[in-house]
This record gives sequence, structure tokens and C-alpha cells, in this order.
Amino acid sequence: MAYDPSYVRGKSAIVGVADAVSPTGVLGIPERVLEMQMIKEALDDAGLDISDVDGLCATGFMMPSMELAEHLGITPRWTNTTMTGGSSFEVHVQQAAAAIACGMAEVVVSVYAATPRARGKGLGDMSQMMGMMDSKNPMPMVEWELPYANVMPAGAYALAASRHQAIYGTTSEQLAQIAVSTREWASMNERARYRDPLSIQDVLDSPMISTPLHRLDCCLVTDGAGAFVMTSAERAKDLKKKPVYVLGGGTAHDHAMMISEMPDITTTPGVISGRDAFNMAGIKPSDVDVLQSYDSFTITVALSLEDLGFCEKGEAGAFVEDGKIGPGGSLPVNTNGGGLSYTHPGMYGMFLIVEAVRQARGECGARQVPDVNIAVAHGMGGVLSCASTIVLGTEDTL
Repeated sequence: MAYDPSYVRGKSAIVGVADAVSPTGVLGIPERVLEMQMIKEALDDAGLDISDVDGLCATGFMMPSMELAEHLGITPRWTNTTMTGGSSFEVHVQQAAAAIACGMAEVVVSVYAATPRARGKGLGDMSQMMGMMDSKNPMPMVEWELPYANVMPAGAYALAASRHQAIYGTTSEQLAQIAVSTREWASMNERARYRDPLSIQDVLDSPMISTPLHRLDCCLVTDGAGAFVMTSAERAKDLKKKPVYVLGGGTAHDHAMMISEMPDITTTPGVISGRDAFNMAGIKPSDVDVLQSYDSFTITVALSLEDLGFCEKGEAGAFVEDGKIGPGGSLPVNTNGGGLSYTHPGMYGMFLIVEAVRQARGECGARQVPDVNIAVAHGMGGVLSCASTIVLGTEDTL
């Protein structure tokens, strides 16, 4: 049977969002308490109550949505524990949109909280990596990549950056411009971890983490939490805030956690997820008013710009070097300061959705982009492994 995107397009909307971050990077609140706070704030934002929720999304080990539902005292009729790393929450939006369109759920909540800063855990923590392996089923990365000094995750992204530079002539200065433009957005966000001015030279002078990526090419390690609420388009019309409709979604993955298994180290599955999401929404890249793109590293943004069709493959460096993705540019990207300057608790995809919704509602104050009708949230999970793209729109786009 042929797939009909009109069955899902515009049938659901995000009606509530919340996030918790700190300019110090530390929240000092247990993760379960943060989850409860975020769910309440997102429901309050929507004008709904926990008794309205009949669909629940959560990430984690074992049975996270079941444990969360028990703690909330609810009995969901639709549950989702999809875990694709940083893109998990874009996947949740796509799957919840389908569930709502099918009548399997009416009010769905997705929540995320992590406190790596408070716990003293950094990206690439070796104890965490070794915990992924047991004697019966060793994780391939631990056996085949880590022993050869591929320190994760920076080493994997550094390989992609090196390859992009070798093939297309991309420069470290061009990658640094991504961090600079992102910091310009963060300077207008009083909740951002870092707001001080940043120059290309500052990025190049920061310590080398994994050639060619410097420290300021890499995302933060902070505590953070967030949540969103979705419901049917019909119910959304009568709620507290302006609905932001799900116009399109796409997800694709082509390898798991080993960068050496990536078919083309300079091309992500975003080629597929973006194509599918844009086709469902009936839009072109030129129609997008704001892009919230996963920025675990500067190279992640560069690859996503190409794979989503905002520029040709190999041209991302030239595309960003004039400040095009910063304030006043023709393609505003990561308008809250992104994972590079705003916050990054480990899986940043939740914050992409929250900011995309707030931009579409016109709630972003000094950093608000004028006349936002179409906002895209593009998550990336694993090591450039799983891309998930969500197109959101105002009522004018229906």
C-alpha cells in the first residue's frame, strides 16, 4: 500500500514545552525530580493536567516509561522507549504524531533529564564506555576502535572533520565560525552557559581535543532537562498556547556506534531523514525560517547543513563563513546558543524541539527571529548514526 503523508501531516501539534538549564552548568537537582518538574511545567504551559496524559515517552535502561508512569501514577495506553541517543526526542515526535493520527493516544508527553556535570561525568568517560561491554557480548567499539586511541566521542567526529577537510578543503577557520555564530546567539540568551564574545582565533587557540577539533569545537557538558507535550490538532485549538503543528518527520540510521562502520564518513543519514520530513511537510530548504540542528561538534552542523539540502555537499564551510547562520543571517541556526554554548547534558535533541517551538510561537525575546512560520529540529544520535528531522509549522502553514 502506498504511503500517504497527508495522514499524519498537521494532525498533531506540540502544545507545551519546558526546559531547565543553569548558567553555571549545574542544576543540583536529582534527575527524577527534574523529570517531574519538566512534565508539570510543560503541562502547565499547555493548560493540561497529568490526568490528561495517555501517552508517555522516556529514554533510559530497562523499562523507563513504565517506571516513570508508576511514579506519575498514570496508566498510559501508548508507551515509547525508543532510544537513538541525541535524536531520540525527534523520533518521539514522529512516532507520537503517528500514534495520535491513528487514535492510539491523545495527549503524549516526552521528558528528559541528565546531570553529568553534577555527577562529574564528562563526554568520553571511559568507565561509561567500558560499562557497555560484558564478557559474553563485548561492544564492538570497545574491541575494535578504542584500543587504537579513538577516544570517544570526539575522536569519531574528528575523523569525519579530517575527511571533510581532506576531500572538500574545509578549513578549521570555517568550522570555528559555526562556534562563533552559535555564541552570538547565546549572547542574547540570559540562560546560556556561555555568553561572552567568541572569535575564530579564540576557537583555534583553545586546546586541541582530537585533531582537527579544538575544545571550542566541542559541545558543553552540563546538567539539563526538558519536556514537550503533544496532542491532536483538534484539541490543540482550545488550549492555552498557540499550537505548533507537526508537518513532517523522517528518521534514518546507517550504522550503530562505530564510526568505522559509517558508509561515507562525510554523509549522514540526514540525507534520508531530511528528504522524508521535507517531502511530508511539502517544503523546500528555502522555506525554513529557523533550523535547530544538533551541534555536538561544529562538524555535526556542517554535515547536517549539507545533508538537509541547505547547501551542496562539501560547501558547508563556505556557506557559514560569512555569518549566515548567526543573528541577522539568512538561515538562523541554533538560536538559543546550541549545545556549543547553551547547554548539553548528553542528548541535546530535546532542546532542539523546545527552541523550535518557542521560535514558532514568538516567545524568544531578544533572540527571536521575525516571522517564523516553519521551524526544523534536526537531531543526531550515536556517532553520526541516527538522524531524525522534524518540520514544525504555525497555523498559517496548514
